[in-house]
Amino acid sequence: MLQALRDKMTGWIAIVIVILLAIPFAFFGMEQYLFQSGPNYAAKVESPPSWWRGAPDLWPVRKLFWDEEEVSPDDFRTAFEQERQQRRQQQGDGFDALAFETLESRREVLESLVDQAVLRLAARNRGVAVGDLQVRQQIEQIPAFQVDGRFDPQRYQLALQSQVPARSPQQFQELIRESLQQSLMPSQIAQSAFVTPTEVDRLLVLLGERRDVSFVMLPPPEPDTGPVSDDEIQAWYQAHAADYRAPETVAIEYIEIDGSQLQVDEEVDEAALRERYEQERSRFAQAEQRLASHILIEVPADADAAAQQAAKEQAEKLAEQARAEGADFAALAREHSDDVGSSDAGGDLGWVEPGMMVEAFEQALFAMEPGEVRGPVRTEFGWHVLQLREVKGGEETPFEEVRDQLATELAETERERAFSELLGRVVDQAYRSPNSLEPAAAEGGLTVRTVGPFARGEGSGIAAEPAMQRAAFSESLIEDGTVSDPIEIGPNHNVLIRVSSHTPERALPLAEVRERVIEAIRTDRADKRAQADADALVAEVAAGAGLDAVAAKRELPVQDVPAVPRGAPIPHPDAVEAYFAAEPPEEGKATAGKVALDDGSIVVFAVTAVTPGDPEEASAQERELLQQQLATLSGNEAAAALLRALRADMKITVVEAQL
Repeated sequence: MLQALRDKMTGWIAIVIVILLAIPFAFFGMEQYLFQSGPNYAAKVESPPSWWRGAPDLWPVRKLFWDEEEVSPDDFRTAFEQERQQRRQQQGDGFDALAFETLESRREVLESLVDQAVLRLAARNRGVAVGDLQVRQQIEQIPAFQVDGRFDPQRYQLALQSQVPARSPQQFQELIRESLQQSLMPSQIAQSAFVTPTEVDRLLVLLGERRDVSFVMLPPPEPDTGPVSDDEIQAWYQAHAADYRAPETVAIEYIEIDGSQLQVDEEVDEAALRERYEQERSRFAQAEQRLASHILIEVPADADAAAQQAAKEQAEKLAEQARAEGADFAALAREHSDDVGSSDAGGDLGWVEPGMMVEAFEQALFAMEPGEVRGPVRTEFGWHVLQLREVKGGEETPFEEVRDQLATELAETERERAFSELLGRVVDQAYRSPNSLEPAAAEGGLTVRTVGPFARGEGSGIAAEPAMQRAAFSESLIEDGTVSDPIEIGPNHNVLIRVSSHTPERALPLAEVRERVIEAIRTDRADKRAQADADALVAEVAAGAGLDAVAAKRELPVQDVPAVPRGAPIPHPDAVEAYFAAEPPEEGKATAGKVALDDGSIVVFAVTAVTPGDPEEASAQERELLQQQLATLSGNEAAAALLRALRADMKITVVEAQL
């Protein structure tokens, strides 16, 4: 039998079956078989190449021809941590560290990174490039790198070293270059938006519209004192059962580890300070700067040998001209340089520090003497002719001037170390004895405190902290009765809690809430009577009766307000919004309406006339400001639409397991 099967599997029928099975595997399933180790990215964006926009989304085609951008797990973690620090600074004590750790928050950060990857990929596919001068100008405009409104190289170096993770100037410049590259398309689209004078006129007509209005105020209804039957009470209670429930409550025990309360040695070790100064000497040193200009003869990376040689010969010729006595380097750069970012400025690159330019460029520049012209120098961008105009030597801040700063940093480091060490010991003990806080408290010399019972959104002090509440009402802590993980409620400020008692949400018996039900029924009766009175007034005015006559029957004073503008609180902003939401009245008639206010009163109104705004009344400055605002809104929407369109044309893969 086995031999018969073997014979049948070697014939032409078997070959056809294998081919038929191979087709779907090749196009749809092979990727899973070849890459079963799992992706090592948090998200991947893939796009058809620029030379084949209609490339089909089939695995072999995608793998061979499509371009891609990945968001690595490290990129995601860095962005997530930066977002955490930013929100903590913005929200202060209200920051909920536990809530921030949710998948929704992670996806929000990841989607932002995906948008950036989409824009980078689109820019690269369309040949968008950013010059060194643009990068330098952008960096110099960042307030964090400025002192008294001017770019400060020392502040720049210190800021980069204090980032998490620390970055070199070259790394930061590439980040800025990428940022500019990915923002060029949406920013240019946004800036291209415009608003016509006719559109401005139409908006001015609406904004300047005035309405003639008469209105009466119906006071809050008198309390209802009529009898309420048992049947009414029972019916209301059943219909509004959700209003008569006792909330879920918990009581907790907790211990608090607050780094600001830790006692650390205030004595400063001079030797330790000097050692720290030596280790971080570069923080307090201003790098040597060189004032440079250049001429770039651009050469594509894939250019053939002939094109490379032609570019080199052109650069050699320009270098020779620049070295000639009386040569105007700036004029040569304006005429011949391919660097769009610096050519209009005569090739000026400003003050250059180590790490700001690519390696070959810097090696040549920092080996030159002031006034020297050197080149051509080959980089990935092409051939450069360099001119060194001036040198500014590096300066170092002496130890004595930064001693106090170092002492503060050293004390803070010691405090953070003590906090981390204490927290580690307490947490370890809590994990060894998860059913009680006493051992952990004893390990850290802390006190176990209690609070509660309290409901969600209630409580005071520690119990009011959002992160604390989220943990206290978590299903795992309620069911297990174990000690929580550390809950961060501030910098170097953590708590560990244990739910000591829990009362689930429950329906309150009718006997307990009977008086509340009766009060609700009477309030509802009064409100309905007031609404019915207002509806009757509106109906009479709509039928053609004047508001004055209708109000006089009820002895209600009428207020006539001509030319009411938008946004005026007459008698309340909600009422004015209702005036302008009403249909314009027909000739000789009025448009009636009503609006209930928060205090229970009701405004019944009649719009008797509508006067359109006059665009001619707006000053030139007002028109220009309005036009700019409309163009900005339109441009932002156009940029958002561009991003949506780009995303729709790309394949985006998210791996939530990497978040």
